[in-house]
Amino acid sequence: MDPRFVTKTMHAFLDYPVALSLIAAPFLLGLGSSSPLAFWLALVTGGAAFVLTLLTDHRLGVFRVLPYSFHLAIDLAVGITFVLAPSVLGFSGVDAWYYWLNGAAVLTVVSLHKPERAAVESVARG
Repeated sequence: MDPRFVTKTMHAFLDYPVALSLIAAPFLLGLGSSSPLAFWLALVTGGAAFVLTLLTDHRLGVFRVLPYSFHLAIDLAVGITFVLAPSVLGFSGVDAWYYWLNGAAVLTVVSLHKPERAAVESVARG
């Protein structure tokens, strides 16, 4: 049995709240105590995530010019960046935990993405 259950629609409904939480979290959690970059990385990533969601070809995309596969690739890159950021950029305390937990959450959602039926059948036919 395939454990992947996060559909394209489920992902779409997660995108806007996640982007907004990335924008709000630096203020609410007081990020930046170990490095000002910890504050700005979340804020900029949240803004970029909001724009990416607006442009993604999924149920809640407004302009739908970017393929969903591109969106997933960006999410994967963000997850990896967030997991590595505390070590690479010297974050500690709340700053480090914020990025480790968010990175793990993003990587979990991406890894649990359920491929769409049409795409799977297309690949199977070769």
